[in-house]
Amino acid sequence: MAGGAKARRLPRAVRERQMMDAAVRSFARRGYQAASMDEIAELAGVSKPLVYLYLNSKEELFTAVIRREAQALLAVVAEAVVDRSTSSEEPRDRSAPPDERLWAGLLAFFTYAAEHPDSWAVLSRQARTQGEPFAGEAARMRDEITAFVAGLIGEAAREARGGADITERDVAALAQALVGSAESLASWANETPGVTAKEAAATLMNFAWSGLGNLMKSERWSPR
Repeated sequence: MAGGAKARRLPRAVRERQMMDAAVRSFARRGYQAASMDEIAELAGVSKPLVYLYLNSKEELFTAVIRREAQALLAVVAEAVVDRSTSSEEPRDRSAPPDERLWAGLLAFFTYAAEHPDSWAVLSRQARTQGEPFAGEAARMRDEITAFVAGLIGEAAREARGGADITERDVAALAQALVGSAESLASWANETPGVTAKEAAATLMNFAWSGLGNLMKSERWSPR
């Protein structure tokens, strides 16, 4: 009772954040079906009626969790790329080379996944395996990241001498491949002891950018 009374005196935004944080932990570790509103309320230190009052149904809560975690991940990646593209000594419209921007984005992505494993578990596994509307929310996040990567690859192609041979379809396919690899590698890195976010990011960067470098020079691999 005392804990509930104390929770009721907290600002609404703080209460909601506590409940959302508890929901992320519960959904990540138990899955959507097994997670209960009772457990979420207990983890948040509030009553179950209060969870329903603020966040409505379990479905709406899970949707809100996916959106919040996706927005946080996208914001971190975008901020890292902007920081890498500018400095206090350069005008803000002068961009760093595409490979440096991609590296900054990948490092931010893997670091976020490593530092927020519950959040990444919700986005990479739980949201995609529960059908609609959850899978659609995860797909929108993936589309935003893929569009961002496609933009960097397109920039690199325009700057390269042989980049004229790369079509928009090539760029879209490469972006899909890179994002898919990043998602898979992030999950593997989180489950493999000793693998750091920087190591995972460097692995993908070396794998992807070396191949992209050859493609920019019109050195395409083809089956014999």
